[in-house]
Amino acid sequence: MDCSGLLYVSFSEHDVELPRTSSRMAERGKRIRVKDIEKGDLLFFKTTRGSKRINHVGMVVTVDDDEIKFIHASTSRGVTVSSLRDGFWNQAFVKATRIL
Repeated sequence: MDCSGLLYVSFSEHDVELPRTSSRMAERGKRIRVKDIEKGDLLFFKTTRGSKRINHVGMVVTVDDDEIKFIHASTSRGVTVSSLRDGFWNQAFVKATRIL
């Protein structure tokens, strides 16, 4: 399962409809500032260097002492939890939105 599939299925289990791709998911919800991020918010990334399109999404699971951890998935690594402090994710971060 990929990142958007994980969130698509998770949200649909709670009767919340989301588009199937991360780039389309990024068009939904209300954009929020990093300092206002809460558990359940979505984080969007461009993980391909030079890409103009969002291609990855994760959902915030904890916010502790300015560290934001999010759950996400890839077809190669499965479901994982990462920190937005991590250099790769920090560099690839584009925006956060609140769906609920």
